[in-house]
Amino acid sequence: MTAEAGPGRVWSADSLTRQAVAASQLGGLPEPLLDELLYGTTRILVPAGTMTHREGDTAAHLELVVSGLLKFYATAPDGRTITVRYCRRGALIGVVSLFAPHFALPASAVALTDTSLLQLAAGRARAAAARELPVAHAFLRELSERVLGFMAEIPGSAFTSVRQRVARHLLDLAAGNDDGGQPVLPAAWPGAGPELAVHTTQQELAEAVGSVREVVVRILRELREAGVVRTERDRIVVVEPGRLAELAVWNPSS
Repeated sequence: MTAEAGPGRVWSADSLTRQAVAASQLGGLPEPLLDELLYGTTRILVPAGTMTHREGDTAAHLELVVSGLLKFYATAPDGRTITVRYCRRGALIGVVSLFAPHFALPASAVALTDTSLLQLAAGRARAAAARELPVAHAFLRELSERVLGFMAEIPGSAFTSVRQRVARHLLDLAAGNDDGGQPVLPAAWPGAGPELAVHTTQQELAEAVGSVREVVVRILRELREAGVVRTERDRIVVVEPGRLAELAVWNPSS
């Protein structure tokens, strides 16, 4: 990881950083509070494939994704992994570490693409939240969003089939191809739609959904035979996003 800019109000002069701030829960804060909260920040470039956080880390931290795509994943004792969160432009990372006693990070994070992060001063952010109600509200909204997101992941991870998880993760990854787009819900994929290229390998996809490569290969073959996807070297092309979205939906009554 390398620093892209030194400490100071780099965010105010950088359009990409300002866009990321605007897309985050901090975007609604008054300018003077942003001045205070973001003073002394450092923007770093994380090359693709670099691990940014390790499970068990205890340090308080607060970061904002300016561009790129990060993946948080949990690891089982047998070595299998499952993806628990994708972070794109506007995502805040580490808010819980500011306020949770005896914090220990429950997952690791890796950059899936070259990623730019804005590192905020954890102590300054914590102090601002204690003193300024709008800052506290912004962090509460972020924490509430994370809780709801992780609660939604429970049925998605525990009750869905591997086929459904593969379909969902392909759509999640495809949503990040616009360099900062938010995860796309199935309802946003009407009809056939344009093709979407997902840059991932079969092994990476298997690890993301908590399965093994052999199972994912079989599922991709079935999807390919049905005309839903096309597999190429190091990428999977979603030919029919609408049909794939239908496969990704978990129906508790089924």
